[in-house]
Amino acid sequence: MDIKAEIIRNVLRKVRQLEVRTNRLLDGHLMGVYRSIFKGQGIEFEEVREYTVGDDVRSIDWNITAKMNRPFIKKFREDRELTVLLLIDISASLDFGSMELSKREVVTELASLLAFSANRNNDKVGLLLFSDRIEGFVAPDKGRRHILRIIRDILFHEPMARGTDITAILRHLNGILKKRAIIFLLSDFLQQRSDAGKLIDALEITNRRHDLVCIKIEDPREGDLPDLGLVTFRDPETGEVLWVDTSQREFRERYGLERYHRGKQLEERLKKSAIDLLKIDTRENYLQALEQFLKRRIFRRR
Repeated sequence: MDIKAEIIRNVLRKVRQLEVRTNRLLDGHLMGVYRSIFKGQGIEFEEVREYTVGDDVRSIDWNITAKMNRPFIKKFREDRELTVLLLIDISASLDFGSMELSKREVVTELASLLAFSANRNNDKVGLLLFSDRIEGFVAPDKGRRHILRIIRDILFHEPMARGTDITAILRHLNGILKKRAIIFLLSDFLQQRSDAGKLIDALEITNRRHDLVCIKIEDPREGDLPDLGLVTFRDPETGEVLWVDTSQREFRERYGLERYHRGKQLEERLKKSAIDLLKIDTRENYLQALEQFLKRRIFRRR
């Protein structure tokens, strides 16, 4: 058996399965919601042509009409094309999963859904994979083959590093991305707590320059430590190993509260900075959560 050929077939099979699944989801209401909330940058002048019966008289170009001694109108078209950039966290903490899907699998399906939504709208889609460094970049472009390439990269890219540094990635992005874009940042936002202030600063700058949507992926087991006696904990990003006695109720409660307050602090700071945040629990229907979030966003911006 040709092992390389079999690997390629498996890759194509997984990518195709994701395409079928996301297209089925898009055939529902999400496509209309996406188009309603993410609009083009305005209208562009297209041409001047002679007036015909039925044209809107408000479109008459009076300067040209006066010169030609017969009515002409200006035609405009909507500048619909958008650039969507997917910022995908592929650090080691995303591999965790206690439900049917791991955090990484939920991120992959959400990213596929957003990419196909943008493609159906004829928008350009780009990809930036990151850990504590830029792991991969695909320049924004259109077309089914391009979207499938993006999904393949999300599915099968092997990270060079295990940590997370969202702040550094955003600083780099803010320095190179000149044209306004829609940026979806998908992460569990687990990085060093001491960096929280710098992270918010970077997010605020990105949000001022672009249309930023943060999507935080959570697993319920991360904040609910079970009584397993004496166990070893290993930080997937730093590799640090720690012995913990989980039979102590006080420790379990303190651990849960710490995780809760840390997440709550991030939410409050993002809200204060007017940065959109969608939380996705790996237990829930992420399509429903995404659709409800986008509908609320439409209502807020009216």
